[in-house]
Amino acid sequence: MASRGRTVRSNAVPESRRPQPAETSTRPSLHVVESGAKQAGRPAGLARLIVWTRSRSTSLFHIAASAVFLAATLIGALLLRTQMVENSFEAAEVQANITVLTQDVEEDQAKLDELQTSLPEKAEKMGMVLQKGSLTIDLSGYKDGGK
Repeated sequence: MASRGRTVRSNAVPESRRPQPAETSTRPSLHVVESGAKQAGRPAGLARLIVWTRSRSTSLFHIAASAVFLAATLIGALLLRTQMVENSFEAAEVQANITVLTQDVEEDQAKLDELQTSLPEKAEKMGMVLQKGSLTIDLSGYKDGGK
């Protein structure tokens, strides 16, 4: 690859090479054009928008509908996010309540187990004796004598 050398160009043209201005050519004069929209009492921004939409193929209705749609989408997204945050806080609160209730149930179950294990000891203190055999009553041959 051959590298190109740097060149320095100047806009300065020697006096002898400068084109001579033609005295017959006249430049158009510039002047300020006053906007009629300001005089009509409409805000400049709205008038500028209306002129812009008339000069384009897109109508003012389409632009307004697009702006309304974008605003509605933004508001909908904000409302949805707010609802999601509220649901998240509610779910965290419910989970905390479930944890507390689970601990309460475990404490009550431990108390019940403790009472069940101490039941035979309390029965012996009261003078009760464990039964050694099982006792069954067969009522299939029962006849009511009161009839």
